[in-house]
Amino acid sequence: MINDLAARGKQEFFPGQVLSCSQQGSDFLFTCDNGVQLSVQVITDKILRFRYATEVGFAADFSYAVPADQPRAALEFLEFREKPDHYRITTERLICTISKLNTAARILDRSGTLLSADEKGFHWEYDYETGNDIVKMSKQVQSGVHYYGLGDKPDNMNLRGKRFTNWGTDTYGYTKGSDPLYKNIPFYLELQQKIAHGIFFDNTFKASFDFAAERADVTSFWAMGGEMNYYFIYGPTLTEVTQEYTRLTCPPELPPLWALGYHQCKWSYFPESNFRSIAKGFRERKIPCDALYLDIDYMDGYRCFTWSPTHFPEPKKMVRELAEDGFKTIVIIDPGIKIDPNYSVYKEGLENDYFCRRADGPLMKGSVWPGLCNFPDYTRPDVREWWAGLFKGLIQEDGVRGVWNDMNEPAVFEKGTFPDDVRFHYDGHSASHKKAHNIYGMQMARATAAGVKQFSYPNRPFTITRSTYAGGQRYSSAWTGDNIASWEHLWLANIQCQRLSISGFSFVGSDVGGFIDTPDGELYVRWVALAAFHPFFRTHSSGDHGDQEPWSFGEQYLDLARGFIELRYRLLPYMYTTFWQYVQDGTPVLRPLTFLDQNDTETYLRMAEFSLGDHLLVCPITQAGADGRWMYLPRGDWFYYWTDEAKTGGAEVWASAPLDRIPLFVKAGAVIPMYPLMQYVGEKKVEELTLHVYYKQGSETSVVYEDGGEGYGYQQGQSTTRRFTVTGTAASLTLTQTIEGDYQPSFTTYRVVFHGFGVGQATADGQETAVAETSEQGLVLPQVLVASNFTQIVATPLKEEKAS
Repeated sequence: MINDLAARGKQEFFPGQVLSCSQQGSDFLFTCDNGVQLSVQVITDKILRFRYATEVGFAADFSYAVPADQPRAALEFLEFREKPDHYRITTERLICTISKLNTAARILDRSGTLLSADEKGFHWEYDYETGNDIVKMSKQVQSGVHYYGLGDKPDNMNLRGKRFTNWGTDTYGYTKGSDPLYKNIPFYLELQQKIAHGIFFDNTFKASFDFAAERADVTSFWAMGGEMNYYFIYGPTLTEVTQEYTRLTCPPELPPLWALGYHQCKWSYFPESNFRSIAKGFRERKIPCDALYLDIDYMDGYRCFTWSPTHFPEPKKMVRELAEDGFKTIVIIDPGIKIDPNYSVYKEGLENDYFCRRADGPLMKGSVWPGLCNFPDYTRPDVREWWAGLFKGLIQEDGVRGVWNDMNEPAVFEKGTFPDDVRFHYDGHSASHKKAHNIYGMQMARATAAGVKQFSYPNRPFTITRSTYAGGQRYSSAWTGDNIASWEHLWLANIQCQRLSISGFSFVGSDVGGFIDTPDGELYVRWVALAAFHPFFRTHSSGDHGDQEPWSFGEQYLDLARGFIELRYRLLPYMYTTFWQYVQDGTPVLRPLTFLDQNDTETYLRMAEFSLGDHLLVCPITQAGADGRWMYLPRGDWFYYWTDEAKTGGAEVWASAPLDRIPLFVKAGAVIPMYPLMQYVGEKKVEELTLHVYYKQGSETSVVYEDGGEGYGYQQGQSTTRRFTVTGTAASLTLTQTIEGDYQPSFTTYRVVFHGFGVGQATADGQETAVAETSEQGLVLPQVLVASNFTQIVATPLKEEKAS
């Protein structure tokens, strides 16, 4: 007799025939003859949630990504019909059919276009070692399909033909194609037949995604435990898919305006005299900078929440004096708590049993920077509250303005991460490390954010994390980890920041210049030029590889780097407005070319070009020695920022870009707001806002949001939204403004600079106003000065003198 139990244990199981379906409001429960159940929830008319249970009854419904208290909007239209071989659910936007044979789902839009169809559909395999089900989903590949998203994957923008795994990993010196990486965002977008939808697989176990890699006609995703629990998110545009996903998992609050300025970091600035000299270097050289960072060497023996008495004997005084010069001090905090009976944080954690334990009871021990450590269980509410309270000293007492969480994949020297048998509370749904690993960094960031927010009040908090999970954008900004000073990594920084942005996590940047090794001046300047258009803008490097301040490469490169940092500071009102749109509407701050025009198939495989907000198009130089590049302009009319040359899109164009330029185009009809140059946010009162107005034959609307950039008044309505519409004809350019909100910004005047239109005469609200000339980027352009509450400006060309 042959024992085939092992082989049978590896077999795949499938749902049986559907016996019944029950409806409760907008939730539908399908029950199969073999006990499998499928729950389909209509979250909105564009979002359907699918949950499968392999045995009768679902586990408690709990998610770290989707807040439980989110209200479900009433549906305008919902219809449920039973047909001979399937059930049909119809919303205002979608049709979903469930096969009676095996629960296979098909989703169509209301015009009948097939968007998604199960191949094998849901199936599973029992894992004898863990007792978990390995849950799997496979879907048919529709014709002409393309895939995007999935967080920080360092690969081509279009994911078709690739396979990836989510298992947060400290990947020092990763390269193109390295997988997995630090972040775990199981959300991807699919574009086919110019219609977009997304899939969010809300499962925290190690998960994999195959985008038609193994089989060209099948895409699939699976996890090593937990539920098959995913959301289908309809567009029909790519931007709308990201917006719906971001709203589902919740966007962040607005950051303080200074957090969008330039940051300088190194492993490590110490002692205090060195840290102060870095600050002095910025101010003496007139390089704008808002934040300076302290890496692990500021601590006493790498003990979190302490200061080294030798390196930083008077931290409160130092932080205060730096703040008087406009610098915000940011400090690193890792999860590893040094095992030291004389260390108060360790003693509190031990006495209250706040640390993670192994399955049989011993505390989890692992070596990181302080040596042997224990690690808090951030999945416990009381531990998060304790951890948040630990920030009182650093933030409220010492004046530190932000916190940087690192090593929170979680990383352990030599071993990589925690053993599988480490136990977690998981907010009342006890779990092993297999389930909690991918959300550990997110929950640490959550606890940190709570503490920084509590003790920063009435100011807004600022935090940054290396590892996160879907929804982690609520708690923190992020960077792309331990990159390398290479042209390939400059290329990767561009792709990764775009990919994170369309995956709901827009407040992101890279270590400018590379963390590992040292760039030459050319590479550093090209990197600064790109990062000036990323939401999070920070140079960071390892001290093992030399200095990496903007002045480290000689005067020539210093002047060039300073120029791009200055441009960033002038663009802060545009950047802040774009961030406000992200917070309000879930709109990604960085948008790949495909997002700008998904009806143009030329955009599908391109990845260098991206837009920052609605009206700026950027394309970095990622090759040494280049003095420009070919790039693709989306359809429409554009102006080259540096020369005002008008270009028509829908074609490749050559962008001349010596080292003092980055290929940068402005959309015709745009109004780009700019501040006067400052060395740090709040250095001086902004009395005049410059509006750069770009001519368009037709009309275009822009928005400028203002709220003071600090504090929470904006949540009580203390903000102003200004909408500008440019309308151009051959004979005139009209600029209209509507103002929503009662907040009074510090500026009372606009300096309106016209591009692409020779202004001879202008009126503001019917009154003639003087037209003058101004110099911008070496260009002589017409300008007018008007009150900031104007309603309409009409500009016309100089009248031709009549022949005598």
